[in-house]
Amino acid sequence: MNFSWLKRYAPRSLYGRAALILLTPIITIQLVVSIVFIQRHYEDVTVQMTRSVALELDVIRDAVARPAGGADDASSLARALGLTLTVPAASVPTTDRRRFYDLSGRKVIDTLREQMTGVTGIELTETNKRVLLGMTTALGPATVSIPRGRVSASNPHQLLVLTAFVSFLMTVIAFLFLRNQMRPIKRLAVAAEAFGRGRHHPYRPGGATEVRAAGAAFLDMRNRIERQIEQRTLMLSGVSHDLRTPLTRLKLSLSMLEDDTERDAMERDVRDMEAMLDTFLDFARSESLDDAEPVDPGALLDDIVAQAARLGQNVVIATAPTGAEVTLRPVAVRRALQNLVGNAVRHGTRAEISCVLSDRAVVFSVEDDGPGISPEARDEAIKPFSRLDRARNLNTGGNVGLGLSIAIDIARQHGGTLRLDRSERLGGLKADLVLAR
Repeated sequence: MNFSWLKRYAPRSLYGRAALILLTPIITIQLVVSIVFIQRHYEDVTVQMTRSVALELDVIRDAVARPAGGADDASSLARALGLTLTVPAASVPTTDRRRFYDLSGRKVIDTLREQMTGVTGIELTETNKRVLLGMTTALGPATVSIPRGRVSASNPHQLLVLTAFVSFLMTVIAFLFLRNQMRPIKRLAVAAEAFGRGRHHPYRPGGATEVRAAGAAFLDMRNRIERQIEQRTLMLSGVSHDLRTPLTRLKLSLSMLEDDTERDAMERDVRDMEAMLDTFLDFARSESLDDAEPVDPGALLDDIVAQAARLGQNVVIATAPTGAEVTLRPVAVRRALQNLVGNAVRHGTRAEISCVLSDRAVVFSVEDDGPGISPEARDEAIKPFSRLDRARNLNTGGNVGLGLSIAIDIARQHGGTLRLDRSERLGGLKADLVLAR
């Protein structure tokens, strides 16, 4: 059977699902005890008590049929048994009546009908304390008023109250224990989420053995990733630094050449190589640019547009929030947006930058009027050192295909991603830098 529809109603959190697993057997046990044990025991006792009263009623009816003093003797006998006999009676019940929720009343009526003959009707609705029975006798129709406690067992309130109290007490204790067990898992989830956003949240394994093992594995993984990032940064920084020395000597040698045409061409190559080295350094340092802090997205966009204007780039702000602050790494995000803006103005004539805030994310968008990137090539475009010559000319100005890679790395450090799409307004590429809040 397919129970996938249950997922829509199941709790999302681990704590909610654990609570559901805890409460389900408790409620089931309550229902089983209430329905199977209490109801069956309640009905059996009611049947036994009603049969005893039916035997007494037969004896009373036989006393009524005696030739001398039958009515008086029968009334005296009824009073001795705790019953009230009226014979002959002006009116007697002619139908069986009970309240719909009176489950024991159904058993009373069925048992009296089964054990006695001549029953005209049984009335259970006039009062909860007595049963009014109509029957035929030798002196005519008669009514018998029977205390309700003589034919049915009283509700087992003590058992119900005790069961409810114990169940509530055990549920509270179980919830307290469950909360203590969930706390280490929540701390692990918070630490993992913070690490996914590029933040170092202090964490120490605790809780059950399995949770401690998962926490220790997380710490090992985090330390290993941090070491790899540090080694990559040191390696690329070292290589880039070492290459600057021969580049400097080349620039000095080129300045001494007499052929201006050849010197200019070679100097352009050297500048391209320096730009490549700067890009390598940005890619290596993208993991450790700065720490997260509250930042005004609108002010950040103003700085980027002002810097683009100083470089002669046609960049404008489409939309930007005012008076809002989000927690992010400003230097890293500025670097990512500068790369996106640089790509936009390199492959188009103008660019528009915007920012939209939501409860869960902040989205920076950069749009251009260039040729764009085809949908089937977008996954390839965000890979490091990727070149899509037919879509966008990436071989100019020392570009090595790391701009989008740096942007998506920074987005992932903030728990987000980089989306590439077609710009509806400008017709070129639209790059959405999505950062989790």
